[in-house]
Amino acid sequence: MRETIISNVKRLVVKIGTSTVIKPDGEINAPFISQLAKTIVDLKKRNIETCIVCSGAVGAGKSQLKLARKPKRLPERQALAAVGQIYVMRAFAEIFKKQNLNVGQVLLTHEVLKDRVRYLNARFTMNSLFDYGCIPVINENDTVATEELKVGDNDTLAAYVTNLIEADLLILLSDIDGLMTGDPKKDRDAKLIAEVAEVTEEIFQLAGPTRSETGTGGLITKLQAARIVNQCGEAMIIANSNVPNVIEKIMNGETVGTFFCPRSKNLQSRKRWLAFNQSNKGAIVIDDGAVTALIKKNKSLLPSGIIKVEGVFADKDLVQIKSKNLDVIGRGICNYSSEQVEKIKGLQTKEIEKILGACPYDSVVHRDNLVLVEG
Repeated sequence: MRETIISNVKRLVVKIGTSTVIKPDGEINAPFISQLAKTIVDLKKRNIETCIVCSGAVGAGKSQLKLARKPKRLPERQALAAVGQIYVMRAFAEIFKKQNLNVGQVLLTHEVLKDRVRYLNARFTMNSLFDYGCIPVINENDTVATEELKVGDNDTLAAYVTNLIEADLLILLSDIDGLMTGDPKKDRDAKLIAEVAEVTEEIFQLAGPTRSETGTGGLITKLQAARIVNQCGEAMIIANSNVPNVIEKIMNGETVGTFFCPRSKNLQSRKRWLAFNQSNKGAIVIDDGAVTALIKKNKSLLPSGIIKVEGVFADKDLVQIKSKNLDVIGRGICNYSSEQVEKIKGLQTKEIEKILGACPYDSVVHRDNLVLVEG
């Protein structure tokens, strides 16, 4: 599967972590970025568009301000990001220019990703950068994102960007070889897992905490990214950035790192946004019959299958769909407010007009505005 998918890649997202961008002495890792630029030139000759998700702003700011450790308070980290982001982007611009490549900075926030209009505008901007032959370099806008509204880490951001631009493959580069059967520091017999068919709870058990003082992600966040990307129908690879010409080797079909297999069916753009938008305003709990209708029969959610309403939401808000065991099985745009759903739950569609005075929609959540989610 790996060779077939990689041979057909037309759009690629490469995420490079802080430990890759920033050397131990705090300076920009210019040799790696230079090699990355040369690799992208070769990929362009193969008509492969490349987008970079780049960490390192806080780490670069820490180095420029000559701080011994990364501060814990959010405003101080944001100040470091403000200083470091300029330093990182200047390095990319100067190094890539030597290969006749232009870069475009795109700073995203959770607010942009959760709002449908701004989400689409970000995608249009990215596509325009590709049309101009530019290389988008993306980071979270750490200088303004509050703790509650942060995407969280750049592994997750890279997964969202992969969905945003509908890339075929996400490569997460870090200081690890990939997913191992055990902790190589403790288990001498630990071996690299070359391919993962599905990111199960057993796979998550193999992950440990981050080892990087400057970064924020660990294997857990990378596996979460794999689950997001794979469920949308794209592939992902975790590989070690210290492997010489690592991206070139991957794109030439060599077995480098851990390959995470995609689901066979690609989600449409709108359903990608629905599936992984975390700004749910409430939830609707449904019975077993409704669960079967949604999962097995590809039906819309009708009022008759609703047991309970959680939270307060308006019509056209995004809500979670839960089973009676409170497992999240889907997300969708609700046609009615929480107050209205409370009044019509358990009723037949033909009774909606009698209870509400009007029946603008037969379904509470239409199938076109609903997506099933896993994990």
